[in-house]
Amino acid sequence: MKNGIKRFSPLTEATYYILLSLSTPLHGYGVIKNVEEISNGRLILAAGTLYGALSALLDNKLIISVGEDEINKRRKTYKMTDLGRELIYYEIKRMQEMVTNGIRDIGGEL
Repeated sequence: MKNGIKRFSPLTEATYYILLSLSTPLHGYGVIKNVEEISNGRLILAAGTLYGALSALLDNKLIISVGEDEINKRRKTYKMTDLGRELIYYEIKRMQEMVTNGIRDIGGEL
């Protein structure tokens, strides 16, 4: 695995959904709404959680800032980098393995 992507794993559920949301460019409020939607309302992000995660994702080059709002300069838009996408794929594979093992060992279906 290139770039040592395993060092970022496992992601918290909130960080996973934030990073997943940034497969297309979004600003903070857009991320909050998207996470709520794709988690079927189960995960509602607080601003502090979001901005803490965005800061860590930026620091680790998993996302980049791609612009700011013309009217509100504090409203920045972010998107996932190739490294971030690699991490999402790694996390999906890791979680699929967990589910497969759980079904195999406990029985049942999804």
